[in-house]
Amino acid sequence: MELTYDTFYIDGGWVRPSSDRVIIPIDASTERPLGRVPEGVEADVDAAAGAARRAFDTPGGWAEWEPVRRAEVMERLAGAIDRRADEFVTRVSSQNGMPAAVARQLETGYPSAVLRYYARLARETAFTDVRPGLFGGSVEVRRAPIGVVAAIVPWNFPQALAMFKIAPALAAGCTLVVKPSPETVLDAYLLAEAVAEAGVPAGVINIVPAGREAGASLVAHPSVDKVAFTGSTPAGRAIAEVCGRLLRPVTLELGGKSAAIVLDDAELDLARIGQGLFGSTLLNNGQTCFLGTRVLAPRGRYTEVVDAFTALAGSLTIGPALDPETRVGPLATARQRERVESYIAAGRAAGARLTTGGGRPKGLDRGWFVEPTVFADVDNSSVIAREEIFGPVLTVIPYDDVDDAVRIANDSDFGLGGTVWTEDPERGAAVARRIQTGTIGVNRYIPDPVAPFGGIKASGLGRELGPEGLTAYQQTRTLYR
Repeated sequence: MELTYDTFYIDGGWVRPSSDRVIIPIDASTERPLGRVPEGVEADVDAAAGAARRAFDTPGGWAEWEPVRRAEVMERLAGAIDRRADEFVTRVSSQNGMPAAVARQLETGYPSAVLRYYARLARETAFTDVRPGLFGGSVEVRRAPIGVVAAIVPWNFPQALAMFKIAPALAAGCTLVVKPSPETVLDAYLLAEAVAEAGVPAGVINIVPAGREAGASLVAHPSVDKVAFTGSTPAGRAIAEVCGRLLRPVTLELGGKSAAIVLDDAELDLARIGQGLFGSTLLNNGQTCFLGTRVLAPRGRYTEVVDAFTALAGSLTIGPALDPETRVGPLATARQRERVESYIAAGRAAGARLTTGGGRPKGLDRGWFVEPTVFADVDNSSVIAREEIFGPVLTVIPYDDVDDAVRIANDSDFGLGGTVWTEDPERGAAVARRIQTGTIGVNRYIPDPVAPFGGIKASGLGRELGPEGLTAYQQTRTLYR
């Protein structure tokens, strides 16, 4: 059944759009329309930003509520999301091809856990402290909410990455305009329904699905005080230029091309560590920014490592996103599949050795499917080792010793994630600390809500999650007494 909406969620109610433009989300597994929703234009963004501005500036409003009171609303919102878990899974997986088993973990339970974590921080964090002055008197330092936040959310993890922004902003006392990606709009309406049910005050969260033009108007809108963006590095650079000119704070979580370093003592028992390897290299059909898609293997064990990853990729069940047995679903759009296939062709043309995959799976004639693909005999200077492919494609690169592995891992424009695989966790941690990246794991990788997440170099600016994520939505004000 197709889902049709004809309003936006603005100022605590359902508001008619300013134009007749529409977005038609497509089922990634079947290529059939899933419904239609209005597409926001500049006037709609203006209405949403105005509502968020009024909600923030209202005396005694959300920004001035006691943090404990805000936490109560956030916990109600988490409960409203949990009650819609099954429908979130269906809508997200249908739109972007995420396997339902992954969506159930990362697009329902995870977002509500992030909300509850920041509700707890709001209860426990001191928003004001008083210090004795060095020259007499005292100094009061207050961490005030930064204001109206423009939250621009991508399609690959639409609910999790929305909550990376919404939860700390709410805890801090900010108000928001959330712009979902055109590829994943139906789940945004489900979130709006949860917001309404939870009793979030009018104007605190406004949701307007829209494309790039409306997104650009939101980034530059005079009512916006901060921008939080997750997406591609080129788009992030454009947003950073606007925010730099406006002296507007911005958090950018951008692309990645992380390294998965297999040390010479690692036991590649797929029965034991296969799930961890999968989650850190091929999760969500490869459409995950932090994945270790550059596998670095010691020369003395190179063939063994290539064989292990070839076996892993070849063992994964490919199928429709909503099938509970599916491990690898379709890519989110036809355009994304074309992009991934162009990189596979580039790898072949450059002489890399294809060990598995490389084509479209047989028997799946509809849907934007690409087989999990592994390339061996890859040099770190090749295009498929340098550029973010954002699909189920791994490159296996040989290294001579640990110093060489570190050099190769750091020889990248990106620095977002990564892993080290070893039987000696302390040795692994020592190697991990040498990698120029914002986050890295030893024998596992999952962004934990208690820890800051984000990248360096072309992978972005600022951090989300953890107490640092709350700080990003606050401005420090000092009172000399």
